[in-house]
Amino acid sequence: MTNRLVEAKSLYLRKHAENPIDWWPWGDEAIATAREKNLPIFLSIGYSSCHWCTVMEGEAFSDLNIAEYMNANFLPIKVDREERPDIDSIYMQALQMMSGQGGWPLNVFLSPDDLVPFYAGTYFPLDPRYGRPGFLQVLQALRRYYDTEKDDLQQRKAVMVEALLTSAVLKDGTAEDVAENELLRKSWETCTAILTPNQSGNSFPMIPYGELVLRLNRLNFSSRYDGAQVVTQRGLDLALGGIYDHVGGGFHRYTVDHTWTVPHFEKMLYDNGQIVEYLANLWSAGVEEPAFARAIAKTVQWLTKEMTAPEGYFYAAQDADSFTEPTAAEPEEGAFYVWRYSELTQLLTSEELAELQKQFTVTPSGNFEGQNVLQRLQKGQLSESLEVSLCKLFAERYGTTPESLDTFPRARNNQEAKTYNWPGRIPSVTDTKMIVAWNSLMISGLARAAVVFQQPSYLEIAARAANFILEHQFVDGRFYRLNYDNQPHILAQSEDYAFFIKALLDLHQAALGMGNESSASLWLEKAIALQDEFNEFLWSVELGGFYNAAFDASQDLIVRERSYVDNATPSANGIAIANLVRLTLLTDNLHYLDLAEQGLKAFKSVMSRAAQACPSLFTALDWYRNSTIIRSNTEQIKSLIPKYLPTVVFAAVSNLPENSIALVCQGLKCLAPTESVEQLWQQVQQSQSRG
Repeated sequence: MTNRLVEAKSLYLRKHAENPIDWWPWGDEAIATAREKNLPIFLSIGYSSCHWCTVMEGEAFSDLNIAEYMNANFLPIKVDREERPDIDSIYMQALQMMSGQGGWPLNVFLSPDDLVPFYAGTYFPLDPRYGRPGFLQVLQALRRYYDTEKDDLQQRKAVMVEALLTSAVLKDGTAEDVAENELLRKSWETCTAILTPNQSGNSFPMIPYGELVLRLNRLNFSSRYDGAQVVTQRGLDLALGGIYDHVGGGFHRYTVDHTWTVPHFEKMLYDNGQIVEYLANLWSAGVEEPAFARAIAKTVQWLTKEMTAPEGYFYAAQDADSFTEPTAAEPEEGAFYVWRYSELTQLLTSEELAELQKQFTVTPSGNFEGQNVLQRLQKGQLSESLEVSLCKLFAERYGTTPESLDTFPRARNNQEAKTYNWPGRIPSVTDTKMIVAWNSLMISGLARAAVVFQQPSYLEIAARAANFILEHQFVDGRFYRLNYDNQPHILAQSEDYAFFIKALLDLHQAALGMGNESSASLWLEKAIALQDEFNEFLWSVELGGFYNAAFDASQDLIVRERSYVDNATPSANGIAIANLVRLTLLTDNLHYLDLAEQGLKAFKSVMSRAAQACPSLFTALDWYRNSTIIRSNTEQIKSLIPKYLPTVVFAAVSNLPENSIALVCQGLKCLAPTESVEQLWQQVQQSQSRG
């Protein structure tokens, strides 16, 4: 027996289609039914590769007693946070206000009349354990509270609504008194401290923080921190650590330790796009570590073999868990990626195993449940013989060599994973939906890596994905966020607009760096058109900045938020404001600069009091204060664009003043025409640090 979610496009929602719980998808019909029957809403939010979401689905959501009580006393609604980040953002903030922490699965109880939350939590076990009550106990207590404590319920909801509205409006206090240069210094020091290695806890990539510190290092702030060392170490942790798949390429989500050894094994497209761009920027900034180039090259290999649709777009994610054999009842975390020592002794010669043990964390006892996660022990170039050994491990995992594998088949669900005749190990399930925002992060990473490493193939892969979005994600003149099997779905949100405009601008710059002016012009034209739509539907005239969702797609939200906090991905407004500055330079349209100024003013209060929350807004401020455009010929641009110039855009021109090689303009002011490479470089360096 299936429920309504059997018709859903989302892999995450379909995973719950056979639950005995009578799930509804989020929408007008579900909300109206809850109001008509006066049923409190149980809203459960998660995503397909979330481990504890999967656990709760197999436990509480599959239990007949839970389902019987839930169906009689609540209106249960399931939401895929990757489809509706705007809904997730509101109720995640509510959870954090109630408990001081967040995470997924996100389970929230709402009053049906106004959709205001009155209780929230994450994972609820079926029976009482881990210091948590059993889920049925929670449901019974909350239904009793909803029926009998009406006054307290109304007071609780009033406090929550006021808190959410206050957070959304972001009233400015004394922020105007804080100098912008001091804001940049404070943000650099704060983010450098956050990135400094710790001695406990999980280790996340935190790329928006790394990017900010890397770019602001050039301003030479006086501090007890060594910013250059910190960003380099973050790159080494990523490229050498167990978070990176040294055999198949691609980065896992995070590690569960402070040593970057054992990952949570899911692979998310958004992480990989950001990390590729970060490592390319580190290289271009002068940290030419061979491990960075290898990590990028093999991540692109993973992307093309495992994560690229025939149409050219990129899939969303791969699960952490996989089956060890077709008859296994449940998948195991990391099974596709880890190595038993006995297995390595069979696959490799004694000399090969000895060399592997010198370079990687390989022991008979292992480092993860008796098995080995490969982590490099030192930086530098891997030997040819070691690469041969890693190719043997690749063949064991995938059933063939990297050279003979063009496209690896993907399991779209557990049933496919268990029934397909895999030539090697059974892989993790791949979520094959296309998310514009995540594709955009990968496009940006590829575009930057293409010019830094002079790899035209990277740019071709990026351009193909961008063209798919341009050709398939617009319906009746509106931009759409998702694509399922060539069907666009759900209107684009602010991160889709912001990240894709950035990707188009990055493609524009990369095309110039490859000497293709005509292609560059087309990318810029598309970016301008999309920015116009973004401004029309999501700009907040009253407050400044961009709302998370368009005005005609927000009727079912209790508050309209503007994303400014960086999480696993950058904030939409941070990227959007930087885009506006770049567009100003490339078009001379000062309206973009006006919007950028309004956006920064809108968020200045939170930048002043919570620098740790919003590094991308400080990146935007850096663009605003230090924006520079270099107008030159194609050959000069090709020589400069691989360098790390974080607030520079390039424009190809043919009518330079006589005897000059370039024009450098600092925002709205142009310097004297440069007549030599030395003079040009001096002007560029001065312009980059004038703030």
